[in-house]
Amino acid sequence: MPAPAKPRLAVWKFASCDGCQLTMLNLEDELVALADRLEIANFREASSAVVAGPYDLSLVEGSITTPEDAERIREVRAQSRVLVTIGACATAGGIQALRNFAHLDDFRRAVYAHPEFIETLATSTPIADHVIVDGELRGCPISPRQLRELFSAFLGHRSPDLPTESVCAECKRRGNVCVVVARGIPCLGPVTQTGCGALCPSYHRGCYGCFGPQGSPNLPSMLDHLTALGMTPPEVTRVFRTFNAAAPAFRAAADRASGLSGAP
Repeated sequence: MPAPAKPRLAVWKFASCDGCQLTMLNLEDELVALADRLEIANFREASSAVVAGPYDLSLVEGSITTPEDAERIREVRAQSRVLVTIGACATAGGIQALRNFAHLDDFRRAVYAHPEFIETLATSTPIADHVIVDGELRGCPISPRQLRELFSAFLGHRSPDLPTESVCAECKRRGNVCVVVARGIPCLGPVTQTGCGALCPSYHRGCYGCFGPQGSPNLPSMLDHLTALGMTPPEVTRVFRTFNAAAPAFRAAADRASGLSGAP
């Protein structure tokens, strides 16, 4: 009897820096072993060889920023049995979602010599705003450990075991001294989902919120705490308008802070 067909994997890029795809490529030997279990059918970052869909698992990096993107993601969804978004761009609009807080025409005139030739959307939005998403990996970039867990869960026909707790919980497990308590350093750890291994606090820096808001963030308390540490309303606005600027909880926090400051 012929061997059963391996599940087909596709990796797609939209508006992004490719960092999450590079995280996958950096698995190196593990990626080779994965190819024994999955057919890597469409992964342009790794190979120009493409096998036509449908695909059993699609990983989507990047946000939707053009009308063509909005159409193409629907085509990807139609070809994919399971679709998982990877990285802050795909899950929360990415750093390019900063355009959502300004006038697009101003950006076009500043960047392009002939802005009339540029066709783009006024906003950068996550994939889930356009199609049904079956799962997500947070981060800028994603965690290699979580990526391994995703593949393991998919091949094992189970749900992936991904954390939803805050970075503070990870700091406690690592035995880190709290940078807020010990050093008075502003830190988004209490409202940010873990996944990075508490990287920044482990080196005596405050968390930047790379993995987006955790499941039940107390943002009003966080805003008050950042203010008590001496941050001005414009500074508070900026810390929430980074990698996950369009995540609803972080956007609400930034909007509240900018309202206090009178900033746009």
